[in-house]
Amino acid sequence: MTARSVTVDIKTVWKRLGKLDKAFLILLLFYIVLLLAVPASGFVSFLQFILFVLGAWVVIRLTRVGLRKAIWRLRNRILVTYVLIAVVPILLILTLAGLGTYMLAGQVAVYLARSELDRRVASMQAVVDSLLHTNPVIRVESLRRTGEIYSERFPNLFLMIDDTADERGAVLHWPANPAITTPPRMEKSGSGVATLDSHYYAWAQGEANGMRFIAATPLTRRYLSEVVPGLGDVYFLQVSTEPAAGKQNKGAGFQVNTTGLPSGREAPGAAFPPAVNRFDLDVRWVSFVPVKHWLAPDVDDTALLLVHTRYSAILNIILSNKVDDFQGLVPILLLVVSIAFLVVELIALIIGVSLTRTVTGAVHSLYEGTQRVMQGDFSHRITVSGRDQLADLSKSFNSMTENLEKLLIVAKEKERLQAELALALEVQEQLYPKTAPIFKTIRVTGMCQPARMVSGDYYDYQRLSANRLAFAIGDVAGKGISAALLMAGIQSAMRMELRASLELATPSYDGANGYRLSTARLVSELNQQLHATTSPEKFATFCIALYDDETGMLTYTNAGHLPPILIHNGSSTLLDINGTVVGAFPSSKYDESKVELHAGDLLVCYTDGITEPENEYGEMFGEGRLIELVSKNADRDDHRVIEVVMDAVRQWTGAPELSDDMTVLLARKQ
Repeated sequence: MTARSVTVDIKTVWKRLGKLDKAFLILLLFYIVLLLAVPASGFVSFLQFILFVLGAWVVIRLTRVGLRKAIWRLRNRILVTYVLIAVVPILLILTLAGLGTYMLAGQVAVYLARSELDRRVASMQAVVDSLLHTNPVIRVESLRRTGEIYSERFPNLFLMIDDTADERGAVLHWPANPAITTPPRMEKSGSGVATLDSHYYAWAQGEANGMRFIAATPLTRRYLSEVVPGLGDVYFLQVSTEPAAGKQNKGAGFQVNTTGLPSGREAPGAAFPPAVNRFDLDVRWVSFVPVKHWLAPDVDDTALLLVHTRYSAILNIILSNKVDDFQGLVPILLLVVSIAFLVVELIALIIGVSLTRTVTGAVHSLYEGTQRVMQGDFSHRITVSGRDQLADLSKSFNSMTENLEKLLIVAKEKERLQAELALALEVQEQLYPKTAPIFKTIRVTGMCQPARMVSGDYYDYQRLSANRLAFAIGDVAGKGISAALLMAGIQSAMRMELRASLELATPSYDGANGYRLSTARLVSELNQQLHATTSPEKFATFCIALYDDETGMLTYTNAGHLPPILIHNGSSTLLDINGTVVGAFPSSKYDESKVELHAGDLLVCYTDGITEPENEYGEMFGEGRLIELVSKNADRDDHRVIEVVMDAVRQWTGAPELSDDMTVLLARKQ
């Protein structure tokens, strides 16, 4: 069982992999096999490069997928947003501030060291000037005395008087055995820094009467570190200078190779200042110092002066020269401002975390609520806290679930009503006549399309005897269930009246008892019955007709219904209206009319759902279009004529749903 489940998991994972992922795994297995078989093959190296590229792509893809899954939760997404909006800029600012502070500290340290070094180099010129003004008679004594005077400021100072321009002249030294040789003659006086055998010297030269006066002192690591007391370790980086290739003549350039070690590999000359705190970091900075080669004074070069110090040392040197009383308060104010910034940042962090928890908590509650709603639990409510937009959102969710719960009840009730309406429709369809009675000279056809589930329109036809037919059409005020119930009542009342009248009437309409079947009397009885059994606002239009198949005579009573249309030989005639609607007034009087039908005549009975629908411009379909449409299609089948009329009405309105019930009843004389 376990092995089988592992196999299924591997197959599932393999299906989820992309093409490049599958290619990477296949090539990796192939690479391992080749690495064991032929490790020194060139193809293995090429395959290794391909695997590196594919592996990088797979790692990037997996990283993206992991990040996408990691930030699916709102809390993680907000944290990532905070990191990108707040943390990253702060880190960049801190990094920039740190780099700027480091660079500024390095520049200040180098400036302090260079400034003092330049002053010391300039002081060497004073030594040379003192030699220039000595009496030639006591030149040796003056050379010794000058050396002793300046040797305290310039340790290991050595002086030279070069009189070799005169054939009888010589070179005087102090001390007697100098560490360096006399440099080649320069064309003019000057001072600066010179290098010889990876050592550096501060020197100055002056000329008078063809004689050269030279003063030089070694710029050792100890000497440079004591130039600015308390600054730190200052030294030149050791370089090796060699003449450039192909330039062995005078003035040739020198190649400078920096080794990164102190010149002469000297030990530190001064104690390095200790750290004041953990933030008191080391500062290392270099400066390019123009130098000359002692053996080639005409060649200019560059040396690297390195200063190794600390922030506290630089600050102590800057603040050591107190300008005013306020200067001592600067570090204290800086510390106070830093602490204040830290406190504000901590407060902002606490507030941000609190707001984040509020937002994520509300969203998590909403998510849990939606999950409960998806499971069908509409009774779940979210705890509302606060007076902000999230609280309003929680209230809206609770209100929504409450409304959904009510709507669910309403939907169930509506479903029950729909089932009852479907049952009512089925019952109503049973009330309509299924088949038309067959007579020798007339054929009747009816059709009703309700605007809603059930209809308030009514049509009916019934055989009274072998040669007599009764048919009727009506339109109940209103729509829906109430209209359908009233329609059923009208049908039941009409059939009861017909049955009662047939029992009293003779077959020839004029019996010995003097009672004749009358449409006017039928409608009057129907009116009184409806008025007595329904509310005052319930009424209907109604038209009933009796047809004699032997004589072709049609007797009818129209109680407020639209006048039927009789089409004879291509012309149309509107039949009479014999009284008002039924069910509204108990004492209404009704007449009856007669018309003889001839072969080919077509009688069209209809409701207002045919003629009164309006198009988008508010224009009704009207009786004229109905007459024209029926006249053009009079020779077609009766069912087809009715379908053409109803389709034309739908196209006229352009609406997806009917605005009123549509009913058409045709009677065709054969």
